[in-house]
Amino acid sequence: MRNTINWFELFVAELPRAQAFYEQMLATKLRAENFNGVPHAIFDADGVAGALVLRKDRKPSADGALVYVNCNGTLDAALARVEKAGGKIVMPKTDIGPPGFIAVVVDTEGNAVGLHSERQ
Repeated sequence: MRNTINWFELFVAELPRAQAFYEQMLATKLRAENFNGVPHAIFDADGVAGALVLRKDRKPSADGALVYVNCNGTLDAALARVEKAGGKIVMPKTDIGPPGFIAVVVDTEGNAVGLHSERQ
């Protein structure tokens, strides 16, 4: 079965600031790319992938769709870095039963983003 979602984009107002936030929170590096003049910072992924995207015709929002980032085994560490990276935790780590744990943060751009970790 194929994934229903195969790509996501989080729109940002300042790409360097947003990239620094996600790199610090997730303890990873994002890859800078430019597609048809549109700057991207791409998340490294096996499977569903996505990017931070700087587009003048799109705005960051906490009111749109909620994308969950994989934090398997690292959710507590990621949450510990959110505020230091300039974000805000709006829903702390929450047990959702057999699927594991989730939390929701607001990034430096104003996007609400979910974090998910399977039960270990």
